[in-house]
Amino acid sequence: MRFMIIVKSCPEFEAETTPQTPDEALMAEMADFHEELSKAGVLLDASGLQPSRKGWRIHYDGQKRTVVDGPFAESKELIAGFTTIQVRSREEAMEWARRFPNPAGRDAQAVIEVRQLYELDDFTPSAQVERFREMNTPERQQPASA
Repeated sequence: MRFMIIVKSCPEFEAETTPQTPDEALMAEMADFHEELSKAGVLLDASGLQPSRKGWRIHYDGQKRTVVDGPFAESKELIAGFTTIQVRSREEAMEWARRFPNPAGRDAQAVIEVRQLYELDDFTPSAQVERFREMNTPERQQPASA
């Protein structure tokens, strides 16, 4: 079972205009936690996201697509980063999530959200599901050329 631990953004994360010098204690706590995940063999991926002012959204209206550049107003609705883990159960995912360091700093207010990812086996078998399964085989996954 794969789960994504989603770090919700906040006004301070969104206001960042240049890469800042990170809080060394927080970076150490995050590094320690992610090292534990890695040693336990459950870490799949982890990354922070740049502020929404560097991103965009695609709005769909039928066949029409409109690009809207960031920043986006509601920082509480935005994602600042994520960690993806693969565990045996929902309970194990919750145990790991409860140990996730406060992403805004020890005494600050912050929110993380945990969501389970769909697996191809969750869908009714079909030719299209098999196409996705084929795309996800290791021999088909090659790095993009530079």
